[in-house]
Amino acid sequence: MTPRERWMCLLNGKTPDRIPTDYQATIEITNRLKSDLGCGDMETLFRHFDIDGKLVFDANYIGAAPLTPPHLASGLGVADEPADNADSDTDVWGVKYSDIQYGTGAYREVAHHPLADAQSPQDVHRHRWPCVDDFDFSRIAKKLDNHDSSRIVLCGWYEPFLIYCAMRGMEQSFEDLLCNPEIADAILGHLFDFFHEFNRRLFEAGKGRIDLTYVAEDLGGQTGPLMSLEVYRRFLLPNQIKMADLARRYNIHIIYHTDGAARIFLPDLVDRVGIELLNPIQWRCPGMDRVGLVRDFGRQIIFHGAVDNQQTLSFGTVDDVIAEVRQTRDIFSKCRWICGPCHNLQPVTPTANIYAMYQTINES
Repeated sequence: MTPRERWMCLLNGKTPDRIPTDYQATIEITNRLKSDLGCGDMETLFRHFDIDGKLVFDANYIGAAPLTPPHLASGLGVADEPADNADSDTDVWGVKYSDIQYGTGAYREVAHHPLADAQSPQDVHRHRWPCVDDFDFSRIAKKLDNHDSSRIVLCGWYEPFLIYCAMRGMEQSFEDLLCNPEIADAILGHLFDFFHEFNRRLFEAGKGRIDLTYVAEDLGGQTGPLMSLEVYRRFLLPNQIKMADLARRYNIHIIYHTDGAARIFLPDLVDRVGIELLNPIQWRCPGMDRVGLVRDFGRQIIFHGAVDNQQTLSFGTVDDVIAEVRQTRDIFSKCRWICGPCHNLQPVTPTANIYAMYQTINES
């Protein structure tokens, strides 16, 4: 089977010839692996580890300024190529970023929140919001024309509260959900209207060649939910349903990303949004134990990731990694699973541990 055929087997409720694999990493570790292993591009790196990695067609490069928050392409996997505007300090939302060094690499963090001082919905409406007409969707179509169909394609995304926090400031954004609902509705309304039309045009340009789209919101922290279920249902759920429905009209499957302890949201995500893949599985967080997830949702969704990158992959031994991969394989043996790190591989991760993860699952 080709990598795409393995993914599609799972999405169609069937069993592939082996457990599919995927890849998520920071740019630093990807560059390190490519350099150390003599891999000139991502396809060569995928083949080196026998990874069934998806190809992310990054819509960033179809406009004059970046659309995607800086972490997103690596969080999804690997973009087909860097965006033309990847080094721009300011995105289309007016958010300015700067590089923050953390010792072994750098993250682009927000340096300016353009809506930090907004006091009313009118202030929100006066902001210079991007226009979908300013993006050249023919560039996506041309990229897809040259795509080798052996890999599954992901294109399009929707993660509005992430952008909201960048535009407003994280603390103020969470306060808005409880204290300033009119401002929250105004910002989220602008974001939804933009992305619904933006993704519709992406999907039209794709002409049936897009397999997956990314609907997301980080709903869980390390120890519990980041918001109540009631707040999620009030502000985020209705538009997530609409965005997933849009994708389904184009026969595009839904991969959903939420970090951390997000257990209370899963029934709504599965039964109402209709997600098909859940990423990541941070099984050390409360409520996210693998056995319980399989019991409650194993018949309905595909689990994506689940090999712990906060402890096992980063700081464990090769034997620790092998043991965890085998344990996870056994727990997920009666459901559908795509093996990979539970989030981005970090620069502190030894290459030997990465080898161990992929070799162990491919030998099973």
